[in-house]
Amino acid sequence: MKLSKPTFGNIFTWVKDLVLITIGVAIYAFAWTGIINPANGMGGGATGFARLVCELTGGVDGGGVPIGVTFFIFNAVFLTICVLLLGAKFGIKTIYAIFMTSVLMTLFEGVLPREGIFPELAQDPLLSSVLGGIVMGIGVASCLLMGGSTGGSDLIAMIVTRYLNLSYSQVVVFVDVFIIGASYFVFGGNIMITIYGFLTTAVFGYASNLVLSGDKQSLQIFVFSKEYDKIADVVSNTLERGVTLLNGTGYYSKQDVKIVMIVCRKNELGMMMRAIKGTDPKAFISVANVMGVYGEGFDKYKIAGKKELKAVKKAEGII
Repeated sequence: MKLSKPTFGNIFTWVKDLVLITIGVAIYAFAWTGIINPANGMGGGATGFARLVCELTGGVDGGGVPIGVTFFIFNAVFLTICVLLLGAKFGIKTIYAIFMTSVLMTLFEGVLPREGIFPELAQDPLLSSVLGGIVMGIGVASCLLMGGSTGGSDLIAMIVTRYLNLSYSQVVVFVDVFIIGASYFVFGGNIMITIYGFLTTAVFGYASNLVLSGDKQSLQIFVFSKEYDKIADVVSNTLERGVTLLNGTGYYSKQDVKIVMIVCRKNELGMMMRAIKGTDPKAFISVANVMGVYGEGFDKYKIAGKKELKAVKKAEGII
C-alpha cells in the first residue's frame, strides 16, 4: 500500500486547525478560571467534576487539586476505558484539545488573580454564570468546528449507550445534572451555587449550538393556498429559492390541494412570510426547524475519508 505524501496544503490545514483549536480551548479555559471560578461558580462535564474535586481537597484558595489536573486525569481514564471496551479511535485533534485544555487551565489558574481580571464581576454570580456560559460555548464550539473535542460527559455517554438502552443526549444530561446536583452537598448546602451551575450549563449549551449553527440554521415551510402558483412564482423567481409542489387532499373538504414546500435559511424567514402573505393574506403556513439541509444552495455533506467514500460508491453500485 502506497502512502500519499503530505502536501503543503495539507500541512497548512492541519496547523491552522490546531491553532484554532488552541484558541478555542484557551477561551474555554479562561471562561472557567477568569469568570466562573472567581464567582465561586459551577458547571457540568469533566470540568464541573474537577471543580468538585478542587473544593473537596481544599478549594481554590486552600491549595485544592488544580482543575486542569483533574480534568486531564478524568479524560485520560475515560479515553482509556473507551479504547479498551469499545475499541474507539480518537483523532489527534481530540487528544490535542483535551491535553491543551488541561495545560491552559492549569496555567491560567496560576497566572490569573483569584478575584479575576474584573473583581466587580466576581461579586455578581448571576452575570458571571451567564457570561461564563457564553464564553465557554464560544470556545468549545470553535474547537468542535475544527474537528476537536474536549471529551468529558461525551466519553461517559459513549460507554453507557453501548450497554444500556439510553440515548446519547440523555446520558450527557444525566451526567451534568448529577455533577451539578452534587455541588449542593460539596459546597455545604449552598443552593445558589447549584442553581447558577444549571444556568451556566444551559447558557453554555445554547451558545455553543448558536455558534455551531450560525446563519446555517434552516427552516422548512409548508404553504397551503389556492394561490399556490403565484406564491411559487414569487419565491422561485423573486426570492430565488427552490420550490416543490406536493399533492394533498383535505380530509374535511375531500378536495385536492397543492402544497408549496420551501426550504430556506432562518434569516430569510421574514422576507418569505412577507412574500407569501403579500400574495395571499389567507394562506395557511407551517414553519419547522430542520436539523440539516444538504444540496445546492445549502451545505455540502462531507465524507471523512476514502474508505467511507468507497463504501458509499459500492453500496450505490458505482464500483
